[in-house]
Amino acid sequence: MIDLHTHSTFSDGELIPAELVRRAKVAGYKALAVTDHADLSNLEHNIANVLRLTRRYGAFAGIDLLAGAEITHVPPALIPETIAMARKAGAEIVVVHGETVVEPVERGTNLAAIEGGCDVLAHPGLITPEEAALAAEKGVFLEITTRGGHSLSNGHVAAVARAAGARLVINNDAHAPRDLVGPELRRAVALGAGLSQAEYEACEANSRELAARLLGLR
Repeated sequence: MIDLHTHSTFSDGELIPAELVRRAKVAGYKALAVTDHADLSNLEHNIANVLRLTRRYGAFAGIDLLAGAEITHVPPALIPETIAMARKAGAEIVVVHGETVVEPVERGTNLAAIEGGCDVLAHPGLITPEEAALAAEKGVFLEITTRGGHSLSNGHVAAVARAAGARLVINNDAHAPRDLVGPELRRAVALGAGLSQAEYEACEANSRELAARLLGLR
């Protein structure tokens, strides 16, 4: 298992990064991205500190680690430049907090995230066919999430992504130990969203491919 969207005490997670990494390892994860919520006020601070941990702990953790950020509730007009800032600050993966149906995320966030070239568009809610087609064109992965609330639109995301040829990944959006779900629940969430077994396996392969590519850029 691989998870490319998690949170620590650098934002609203319950665990410091070291414990998050350790618990993910024990839960069976092979790779983990720490992607705390970020805007212009904390972006560089969070990335620098998580990089300090991943670079030092990576050889000892028994799990591949990526330092990144989840750009969250940033005005759409500023999202592309914020993605660029995150990469300049050293982010190895950039996630954008998409238009989930359970938060007042500003309309246009999904499109701006895709146009800005983020790696993963998290819980994109009622993403449009046009946005999904652009994600497929630009190589932006769309998220199927195991997190309660955000997962309410998983079925829509799966259907629109299938029609557009957009690629999916499964993430936990983990904020606490209980969120690091095991393989049976990950599969159940995927199948519950309407994915076939083959599509679920493709999601997991997508995560492996993306993680390997990002780790290889170091």
